[in-house]
Amino acid sequence: MKSSIRKKISKNRKPDIINRFTGTKWVYSKTVKSYFFHPRNFLTRDPKKSEFDTEGLVGSPACGDVMRVWLKINPKTERIKNFKWRTFGCASAIAATSMLSVIATEKGGMKIDKALKIKPQDITKRLGGLPDRKIHCSVLGDKALRAALNNWFKKTGQYERVLVEESRILDPNTKTTEADIEEAVIEGADTLEAVQKKTKVGIGYPKCLPGVEELIRFYREKYYGREKR
Repeated sequence: MKSSIRKKISKNRKPDIINRFTGTKWVYSKTVKSYFFHPRNFLTRDPKKSEFDTEGLVGSPACGDVMRVWLKINPKTERIKNFKWRTFGCASAIAATSMLSVIATEKGGMKIDKALKIKPQDITKRLGGLPDRKIHCSVLGDKALRAALNNWFKKTGQYERVLVEESRILDPNTKTTEADIEEAVIEGADTLEAVQKKTKVGIGYPKCLPGVEELIRFYREKYYGREKR
């Protein structure tokens, strides 16, 4: 069942992009276009050494999917006063991170604890929606923000606040982890069969499949904000 946000975007709208190989049609909201063509808080130059308090980096330089964020934090109020970023990603990644930087700094700056609770669907909602196949693009900025805040916790000696993302092994044969399932769902695998095609999870160890299916439902809800049917 399609969400009301996506219906609103798609109604009476011609697709902005048509994949010439698959025929998939993508429609972008006016907000997405605005935040892509006129990105907010995008840093085009290398920052000065003492210009920001912390930096976060996620992705792989080898494949090109890299996201960097720089933060200026008020140590007394723990509000994010400045949020700059840089990536060479697609339109959705640029728009999503641009919006994230606005969310984190508006109204005097968001407090760290609240910023850590920002979810990809919060960003997507403010953008007026994203095509389902592009939801994963809202994740890079979110992860880079957490990486920057973790670095700040370490720099300020607040090691007890560092977020450690653990990943449990689900299938001992293929060494498939919870993180692998999450990544598969982010990349568009929304059924058990699709996840198995990407990860091979449970093919020789069916005992883990009920847990895998539960995780698929959880991550679909987390990143898409609804159950797909």
